[in-house]
Amino acid sequence: MSKGTLYIISAPSGAGKTTLVQQVVKTLEDVAVSVSHTTRPMREGEVDGADYHFIDEARFNEMVAEGEFLESARVFGNYYGTSRQSIQEQLLKGIDVILEIDWQGARQIRQLMHDCRSIFILPPSIEALRERLTGRGQDSDEVIEKRMHEAVSEMSHYAEFDYIVINDELDAATRNLTAIFISQRQTLDYQQQKHADLLAGLLSDS
Repeated sequence: MSKGTLYIISAPSGAGKTTLVQQVVKTLEDVAVSVSHTTRPMREGEVDGADYHFIDEARFNEMVAEGEFLESARVFGNYYGTSRQSIQEQLLKGIDVILEIDWQGARQIRQLMHDCRSIFILPPSIEALRERLTGRGQDSDEVIEKRMHEAVSEMSHYAEFDYIVINDELDAATRNLTAIFISQRQTLDYQQQKHADLLAGLLSDS
């Protein structure tokens, strides 16, 4: 069985990352999104174990002390972490795992898992990004300006990633993102693992 690949996918708020990831999961087999642990309260409609693993701060600190997280961070007063064991178990089953995190978390993961692949999603223009954030209709002008400032800061780290996908038109961006996963499955290492018996047979003199 071929080992799965860990994909880090980052993007500024409003770039459409979550929608693209959902499309890839629907399109390809053996792809799963990592479910993070968090100390923030569960929101209406969320499901424990599906959206997040909801735990209290004491348990989170225990997991940090025991080295159970590949990466962890505090965001707006709440803690988030990526389970090392959960990801490794899925990869060993041949499942490609998608980890949606910011550029700082991506940097932590790359230092620990050198064979991961990282992808940065970008909007087609700064104007389009502003339109998407404004179109949500749930934030004040002050919040939108803050998000825009944060987005520009995040996008400045795009060069740290292996791939860039411009999310201008959803279908095209989905095809481009999916192509990265498909191409990775054609690499020598992946095919040697998946087709070990076939390759041995092809090279046999008998």
